[in-house]
Amino acid sequence: MSPSLWDPDTLQRAWAFATHRHQGQTYGGAAEGERVEYMTHIGSVVMEVSWALQADTVASGDLALQCAVLHDTIEDTGVSFAQLQLEFGDAVAQGVLALSKDATLPDKPAQMADSLRRIRLQPREVWMVKMADRITNLYAPPFYWGNKKILAYQQEARVIHQALAGASEVLAKRLAEKIEAYAGFLRPEDDC
Repeated sequence: MSPSLWDPDTLQRAWAFATHRHQGQTYGGAAEGERVEYMTHIGSVVMEVSWALQADTVASGDLALQCAVLHDTIEDTGVSFAQLQLEFGDAVAQGVLALSKDATLPDKPAQMADSLRRIRLQPREVWMVKMADRITNLYAPPFYWGNKKILAYQQEARVIHQALAGASEVLAKRLAEKIEAYAGFLRPEDDC
């Protein structure tokens, strides 16, 4: 089996785990008042990673896709590192931990710098997940974000791109395109 191929049973087990843990979670959609099931985001990240794996004959599809499915479980659901380690092994648990922000740090820039530092210590499959996560988050901002938040998020995406672009040429190109297109979501009526 080529490294970029992945086992559907392994992915299904991770998907069932994440679905149970994220049950009931939603996020704000692009339209006013819209709430989107959180697993929509997870599925989008998985699709981005899966798409990138088609161009990558070396990456471990199992590691990349399990981390994509589970990437927010520590940060958003209260699942522990030890629990992920027991269920999915050390490599996946370490990847998900690196993808999780440290909420004890004082602010978002410090949290992002710390997370990127930890991600860069992981295999490049984990880097791919972070780029895919940000690509997905650049589809459209939540309806309640103003221009100041949109511009800050776009700038943060540039930092991610600069730090992780070496992991995947196709994801780096796609992320760069999404970053530039994100300015199209600025609202003329919101002067920051």
